[in-house]
Amino acid sequence: MPRIYLSPPDISERDHAAVAAVLNSNWVAPVGPALDHFEAAVAARAKRAHAVALNSGTAALHLALQILGVGPGDTVICPTLTFAASANPICYLGAEPVFVDCERRTWNLDPDRLREALKAHPNAKAVVVVHLYGQCAEMDAIEALCREFAVPIVEDAAEALGASYQGRPAGSMGTLSFFSFNGNKIITTSGGGMLLSDDVDLIARARYLGAQAREPVRHYEHKAIGYNYRLSNVLAGLGQSQLEDLDRRIAARRAHFEAYQSALDGLAGIRFMPIADPDAPNYWLTCLTLHPEFSACSRDDLIDALEAVAIEARPIWKPLHLQPVFAGRRTFGGEVAEDLFNRGLCLPSGSSLTADERQRVIDLVESSVQSKVV
Repeated sequence: MPRIYLSPPDISERDHAAVAAVLNSNWVAPVGPALDHFEAAVAARAKRAHAVALNSGTAALHLALQILGVGPGDTVICPTLTFAASANPICYLGAEPVFVDCERRTWNLDPDRLREALKAHPNAKAVVVVHLYGQCAEMDAIEALCREFAVPIVEDAAEALGASYQGRPAGSMGTLSFFSFNGNKIITTSGGGMLLSDDVDLIARARYLGAQAREPVRHYEHKAIGYNYRLSNVLAGLGQSQLEDLDRRIAARRAHFEAYQSALDGLAGIRFMPIADPDAPNYWLTCLTLHPEFSACSRDDLIDALEAVAIEARPIWKPLHLQPVFAGRRTFGGEVAEDLFNRGLCLPSGSSLTADERQRVIDLVESSVQSKVV
């Protein structure tokens, strides 16, 4: 049978036509009308005043932290249950990441542990808040803490385009925020990202640094070290087309989550990622935890069983404080993230996944947890 992937790109004929139109216009550099339109459309969706399109979410975070003045010897607080790209740019700048555990209600940054970290590091230069797997963190409590300690928030909404928190769109919160358009995200530009803010000066600075810090004069003049971080106008055409299809994609992924939950939630040992508000996430990936003491197999047994029939599943993020590259970094808590990692996995969730393919996944999971996998 054809392989079922975790979250493959969902490319339509309309997307092909959009890219062809940009190619026919000959605007193929990291400048052009498609880029302008895409930036404006994403900013509008996130209810932000300004946006700059970049070649990755990682580039967006790197620029955000640099613009906020993060440098050698500084401290930046970051959740431990996330992808390494949420912390790598901290190290690019010579700063020290401090990791904070998640809470069980949303699997996101724990405000109580964040308070401990801020008390221990009152001069932290920033707090990176990640919206994990398309569900927003508990932003009211986190924002209140960051106001109390006068530390800016960088909102890592890489996985959360189209999600919301109490009516506020993901990407609308924090001093700076960003999205990723990597190939596995809910919309894609193959690689790409977007940095957003309501502060025009911050985005102007990011646009300048991301375009090799070239001065606005006739010749090539540089007064700062810049980066080649701008998104191609061709890829922006793809992103604009994909963005127009975002609501359908969210609905499709929500349908997958609800179908999985309806079929599997009653099985011994299976618990789905808690959803605080069913209308708020973008349901990027369906995640669950498997408790082998109550079921017939472990998390890794189940992933192996799925792989044996060409179905891709993956563990949830390995906590950053357990990653060898971050060994010895200070961590507040970590036990919750470790427990979720040891038990957690992600099921195929792409917006192009068919009902028949989803049923293949359900049938295999059901049979695996009810009979010991050899």
